[in-house]
Amino acid sequence: MKKHPLEAWGELVGGKKSRWIALITWVLLVTVLSFMWPQVNSIENDSAENVPADAMSQQAAKLIDQEFSDDSGNPLLVVWHRDGKLSEEDYSTIQNVYKKLADNPLEQQTVLPPLGKLPPQALAASASENGTTIVTPIFFNKDAITDDLEKSTDEFKKLVKEELGKDPFAAKLGSDELQLRLSGPVGIQIDAVSLFSSADIKLMIATVLLVLVLLILLYRSPLLAIIPLIIVGFAYGIISPSLGFFAEQGWISKDAQAVSIMTVLLFGAGTDYCLFLISKYREILLDEEDKYKAMKLAIRDSGGAIAMSALTVVIGLGTLGLAHYGSFQRFAVPFSFAILVMGVASLTLLPALLVLFGRVAFYPFVPRTVDMEKARAKRKNKPYKEPKQQHKFSRKVGRLVTHRPWLVITATVILLGGLAAFVPRVQFTFDILSSFPEEMESREGFKLISDNFSPGELAPVKVIVDTKGKDVNLQKNLAKLDYIDDVSEVRQGSNNKDIQLYELTLSDNPYSAESLEHIPDLKKEVNLLLKEADIENATNSFWIGGETATQYDTKTTIARDESVIMPTMIAIIALLLLVYLRSITATVYLLGTVVLSFLGALGAGWLVLHYGFGAEAIQGSIPLYSFVFLVALGEDYNIFMVSEIWKKRRTHSHKDAVADGVVHTSSVITSAGLILAGTFAVLATLPIQVLVQFGVVTAIGILLDTFIVRPLLVPALTTVSGRFAFWPGKLSKKENS
Repeated sequence: MKKHPLEAWGELVGGKKSRWIALITWVLLVTVLSFMWPQVNSIENDSAENVPADAMSQQAAKLIDQEFSDDSGNPLLVVWHRDGKLSEEDYSTIQNVYKKLADNPLEQQTVLPPLGKLPPQALAASASENGTTIVTPIFFNKDAITDDLEKSTDEFKKLVKEELGKDPFAAKLGSDELQLRLSGPVGIQIDAVSLFSSADIKLMIATVLLVLVLLILLYRSPLLAIIPLIIVGFAYGIISPSLGFFAEQGWISKDAQAVSIMTVLLFGAGTDYCLFLISKYREILLDEEDKYKAMKLAIRDSGGAIAMSALTVVIGLGTLGLAHYGSFQRFAVPFSFAILVMGVASLTLLPALLVLFGRVAFYPFVPRTVDMEKARAKRKNKPYKEPKQQHKFSRKVGRLVTHRPWLVITATVILLGGLAAFVPRVQFTFDILSSFPEEMESREGFKLISDNFSPGELAPVKVIVDTKGKDVNLQKNLAKLDYIDDVSEVRQGSNNKDIQLYELTLSDNPYSAESLEHIPDLKKEVNLLLKEADIENATNSFWIGGETATQYDTKTTIARDESVIMPTMIAIIALLLLVYLRSITATVYLLGTVVLSFLGALGAGWLVLHYGFGAEAIQGSIPLYSFVFLVALGEDYNIFMVSEIWKKRRTHSHKDAVADGVVHTSSVITSAGLILAGTFAVLATLPIQVLVQFGVVTAIGILLDTFIVRPLLVPALTTVSGRFAFWPGKLSKKENS
């Protein structure tokens, strides 16, 4: 009789002799790659733009750089503040500091304003109207790496401390002392990198400890808790240098945020795949004495579901590569590659390690056959006791979903639908700085600027016009717009005199949602004014730039990515499910449940973040991130459960197959879901708001999948679908008889 392909694979990786080949191969691979290629965290973070180069705001930035650039460099904004009013002594300090910077420039320093030569009265004229705050710039080389910029800012802080004899950077906002904060592009860049650098280490330690504790609590076996972590460790040993090599070759852009989330994904999803095989192996060891044969059967019964689950996640996360938004695009390869390697590890290294330890891996709750238990009792001169019935609770759940399916469907849909009803109320922000902790230096500096200067002065909207030789001046017309406070005098381009630049001060905070909505209206107004001025091809003769325009382009780019990636991902997963299950009916309702679960998670996440964490808005990238993860990982559990039901239907009636599917998968899915949700919840402990928000929404979604969708809604839908659940596939033997 011909062996099942997966059974043959189980013999190859989990055989008595071949297990050593798998183990040695992995050890050699990790060792060689670690010496040959750099670790991904050693690669400098990529500073590529998130918004596409063809977006209007980016084209405007390019034109400004060409026609209006003073080549000063990358600015560090030094924010000097004293509650009440800055004193003459404070202005003298600024002069002395800038004199010293002029005499002994910082590393990578390019242009320095001559503030050391200005009299205190001239400096005071640049302060805010209330006299409490002044912002002085220092410019650095645009190509300087973050490490060099950080060294320069450290030297600057040292210089200021020596000048004052105390540390104004440590002075709390609102105190009577002089308070200094470093903000602007350089300050934000340094803070962003330091946030993710410290986050990586904390995240790794917290995730490992959490997974270890949960595994010990759930399985009460120290060795069994360590084995999945060993597998994940080996997988990371391949993934990290491989991604480092890809980044070094320029094939991918290294993104610190992507690496942080990838670590969580690896431990969460990786542990899940390990548990899927471990649980099946343990189940078979109760009937099969030979541990090698048990592994062959375990891989035969679960290998297909594990491979399919991993493939679904790999392809699902890979759809991020279709994004135009840079951050989404940079996530695609690390996420997909990590799951691919982890899937391979769970079907090669894990079987070898499990058969190496054998039943000892489950100590002290060692799985034995009835004959083995009888022999053991005889050796100890003790009477043999029949094993207690297991899965009592899951049997009750299985009975509930098969005997009261419509009640279950109604209750779960009302719950998930009720949570989803909050989705339209979710407020979004596209301001990256708002994702920083409130006590972060660059954000505190930004707050001082925004509190003491006109909101619109923080980031003026820049309108660039190509007059094509016509005598045009839009200043007065633009100033008439009700959302504009002020319009600067027109400036002409240095290379092309037909190019004009107007700087518009908005009446609202330029980072607010209201200001973003003014950008399309401003485009219409400028277009109309140019047409009235008889400018040929007016639509393509102007550009709008600045922070507000960039955030508006971010919003539209993310909306475009959502409209492309979400349906593409659903279509691809639908195709994979259709090929694997050969059922159109099941494919439709399985996809429907994960989409409903995602909407419920987004609604519940907003309730927690808004009312629990006090967030006024969440980052605009959260819905797509959460959708991709929850749909891909949610289908993991769907595939594992439905695979069991499909297998049982060959020998059981429809209801019994569903009930048995719930019984035999509930414990492992619950364990896997708790671990996966826990690892994502670790993100909520980090000081980076975008990761906190992503972690909360994703963890809630996984918990909804684990405790509502998978054990209740999916089997209830399968029950009411009856024989049509498998359509157009074959019916069970019981139903055919």
